Amino acid sequence: MIEITRNPLSPEKIIDKVRKDSHGAVVTFVGTVRSPSRGKEVLSIEYEAYPEMAQKKLQQIVSEIKQKWQLQDIAIYHRVGKLGVGETSLVIAVAAPHRQEAFQACQLAVDRLKQIVPIWKKEVYQDGESWVEESA
Repeated sequence: MIEITRNPLSPEKIIDKVRKDSHGAVVTFVGTVRSPSRGKEVLSIEYEAYPEMAQKKLQQIVSEIKQKWQLQDIAIYHRVGKLGVGETSLVIAVAAPHRQEAFQACQLAVDRLKQIVPIWKKEVYQDGESWVEESA
């Protein structure tokens, strides 16, 4: 369950995609546009992606999680386009029988996404804009 979309994200709907009676844990990461950033007030963020490659890299992350923890119910949704402060840009939901592997898998998904997925963001300020290189 991977999607790159221009549509608003609903964490609850994404969580429902991974929830099953056999899972005792669903860990979710919800990324939102924040302000300030780097000492400046952010008006909006523009996310751009190389969709075909981003899909492949997101699938790679899901495969890594499946291999390491034998988990099957993983959803990664990233929004692209112009987003305002407070809007949801990323939802990752991982369901597992137990919480430990769900937490670890969700952490890995966020970290790997920032490392390998070709999605870029440009912060827009009152006095200009800046492409941001993610490192953490």
